[in-house]
Amino acid sequence: MAVGGIVAQGGSANYEGRVTCFVVITCLVAATGGLIFGYDIGISGGVTSMDEFLQKFFPTVYEKEKNLRHENQYCKFDSHLLQLFTSSLYLAALVASFFASATTRVFGRKVSMVSGGCVFLFGAVLNGAAQNVAMLIIGRLLLGVGIGYANQSVPVYLSEMAPAKIRGALNIGFQMAICVGILAANMVNYGTAQMKGGNGWRVSLGLAAVPAVIMTVGAIFLPDTPNSLIERGQSEKAKEMLQKIRGVDDVSAEFQDLIDASETSKQVEHPWRNILQRRYRPQLVIVVLIPFFQQLTGINVIMFYAPVLFKTLGFGDNAALMSAVISGFVNVAATLVSVFTVDKFGRRKLFLQGGAQMLVCQIAVGALIASVFGVAGEGSFSKGMGNAALILICLYVAAFAWSWGPLGWLVPSEIFPLEIRSAGQSINVSVNMLFTFFIGQLFLTLLCHMKFGLFFFFGGFVLIMTLFIFFFLPETKNVPIEEINRVFKAHWFWGKYIPDDAVIGNHHVPPKGA
Repeated sequence: MAVGGIVAQGGSANYEGRVTCFVVITCLVAATGGLIFGYDIGISGGVTSMDEFLQKFFPTVYEKEKNLRHENQYCKFDSHLLQLFTSSLYLAALVASFFASATTRVFGRKVSMVSGGCVFLFGAVLNGAAQNVAMLIIGRLLLGVGIGYANQSVPVYLSEMAPAKIRGALNIGFQMAICVGILAANMVNYGTAQMKGGNGWRVSLGLAAVPAVIMTVGAIFLPDTPNSLIERGQSEKAKEMLQKIRGVDDVSAEFQDLIDASETSKQVEHPWRNILQRRYRPQLVIVVLIPFFQQLTGINVIMFYAPVLFKTLGFGDNAALMSAVISGFVNVAATLVSVFTVDKFGRRKLFLQGGAQMLVCQIAVGALIASVFGVAGEGSFSKGMGNAALILICLYVAAFAWSWGPLGWLVPSEIFPLEIRSAGQSINVSVNMLFTFFIGQLFLTLLCHMKFGLFFFFGGFVLIMTLFIFFFLPETKNVPIEEINRVFKAHWFWGKYIPDDAVIGNHHVPPKGA
């Protein structure tokens, strides 16, 4: 059964096929891999704002928070150990992404997803049962391994399964799952904070097992992508799968392109070394800078530490957690905007509009905080000022959610040829995790020292990255994933890096000497 019809065109490609229910359902199931990432992002900030959690594991932070209630608001939660609770996960994810690259390439995308889900599940159980900081950190490291595997394999799986015409919408399902996970975590935190007995934080951390089970069970029943099957020498199964996901019997043109891309891939014995070649310079630069800029938007100031940030601004405990829930709802709703517009308006327009809106909001939030707290960090928000800050933060979250949030995963996953795709996605995940680690580890300290200027600092990066998109990112909407070199060859700057023999019709020619 089909829910629509497409002819994916680009260059000389003309892939007949329909948007089948099978491929939509498959991609939706795979996208649930984003739930574990989102739940963790949302849960850590709420837990670290709970008094019972701080009293048990970080008593010095608890004492400082209470003593500074009417003094320097910027430095309430400045603790490297507390920040390590949040950030250690992303250091583990960085390391795991390199192992995940080999797993994805040799055993397929599906095996990576199942492996990641299982490890994340163990980490969730350990965190929920934690008796000391060491157990907390070890549990976080296991969560990080799971996220490293999921973030490496899921975007690639979605890009390979989806027809070019709706690849953006289906791939953004991963970001949508992240947003749903964040919202669910914020709601869980609000509920567990009301629990009597002081163990609400255990429920919050332990419930991370739920998205882990959803992802793992779902991945077990997923089919492998045609690209992965061909890569592992199962050409007949690959053709049958391609016919099934495209809903037509004649898939010869697309299948031949996948075969050609696989032959190129097999000639590349050292993808990590080859990715440094000049012909891959455009993709390498973009896959490093996009996740770098994504973290320097300052989004994780909101996502990791939303309740902590709202408490810093003078909100009460429940008001801080509820404000995080509100921003979580905005995040989900705005991501839906991206799902329905990314394949219509393209990646560049969403990037540029979102960047402009984020820049205005960052400057406005910084100015608002400066007007209330000044440099000394003394004072508190009135109800009106608090509402204004919440509105500005929600507008900022919305802009990120329909631009840099989903597109930060979509674009890097669709620009690499098959021969270096796993290595490229590992770089994407590792750069993302590295700077997520830095932001998670340093934000509360930077807030203490840079004060309201921190928001202007992030605003400056938003300006730089928006200019980068304007000048250096070609539009990739509706372009078949195996023909992506064509758009780089036509670009005013990147064209000089793509040799003529890399784009012949719709075929990829292997690099000489690879």
